[in-house]
Amino acid sequence: MDDERRPRRAGPIERPGASGGKRDINRRKRVQDLIDAGLSLFLRRGIEAVTIDEVAREAGMAKGNFYRYFRDKADLVEAVIEPVARTTRQAVQECDEKLRTADGRDDAVAAYGQLGNRLVGALAMHPDAMCLYLQERRAPATTARQAISDLASDLDRRAFTLSQVAVDRRLVAVANPHVSALAVLGAVEALALASVRNQVQMDPVETTKTLIAIVLEGLQN
Repeated sequence: MDDERRPRRAGPIERPGASGGKRDINRRKRVQDLIDAGLSLFLRRGIEAVTIDEVAREAGMAKGNFYRYFRDKADLVEAVIEPVARTTRQAVQECDEKLRTADGRDDAVAAYGQLGNRLVGALAMHPDAMCLYLQERRAPATTARQAISDLASDLDRRAFTLSQVAVDRRLVAVANPHVSALAVLGAVEALALASVRNQVQMDPVETTKTLIAIVLEGLQN
């Protein structure tokens, strides 16, 4: 069933062959071709509407070859957003660690500033994958979307933790850390989606400043 949950499996199927050898290079190219094809189709039509047949055809290969590299569409989606997932999780984790040792407002500003820079970096390096995540993260959780749903839930939880840590250490003054975290996260995601869709014209520096201003809202003077 589409809505059944299953343990995630890490990315493309590994095939034998010496790293850097011809077989390895060919395998990596085919994997990347499928990732690129899937991302292009997912952005245009949505994850659920796209079939494996269509992904394989877009990548210029037979459907059977798809299964040499990915087990199913969920594995492909996971591979598509993996760079975004890795970067954002690491950025939030580093911000969390810095907030826990922050010695006043300046340290908190620096921690949030670094988080903003890392998020903008992810936008700049992986705009299409970030756009797909932002487009699909509010959609119903299905097997194909599991990696996106898992990342969304994880970022919600981590955002709440950041807010709670900042409140506990008297770095911010908000009545409800949970509501504050969700509000900030929603604002950041809306700005990011508008940016990657070119709905707002902002260069990376200005985007960084805006993101930082959002997450710093509520910092005590």
